[in-house]
Amino acid sequence: MPDQSSFDYAVLRLVPRVEREEFINAGVIVYCRQLRFLSVSLGLDEPRVKALWPEADLGDLRCRLEAFQRIAAGDPDAGPIAQLTQSERFYWLAAPRSTIIQVSPIHSGLCRSPKEALDTLCQRLLAATTL
Repeated sequence: MPDQSSFDYAVLRLVPRVEREEFINAGVIVYCRQLRFLSVSLGLDEPRVKALWPEADLGDLRCRLEAFQRIAAGDPDAGPIAQLTQSERFYWLAAPRSTIIQVSPIHSGLCRSPKEALDTLCQRLLAATTL
């Protein structure tokens, strides 16, 4: 096995008011085809969400974000998308959306461990609070 594997990642963003062009990073999706790894980590800075969007339903947002985790994990209760291959699930999860939860463009990198890459990206891009 090579020292490093390529991986792709995208950032989940909450966009409370699209006209203000503000967003809050809320999760990271990491996919490494070579090591058969697909995972989503979430982190929601609730005080920041409430500051930008006082009427936000945090429970609903958490539920919607957790659906990304269930789909990535292939949870049978997460619907038909969760039954697709890892590659298909990643590209479905990372597809552009026009909802309150949007996804960044896909970025690439190299890593020794995709789990460590996910943890590093979360530390860098998300609030300290994890779901």
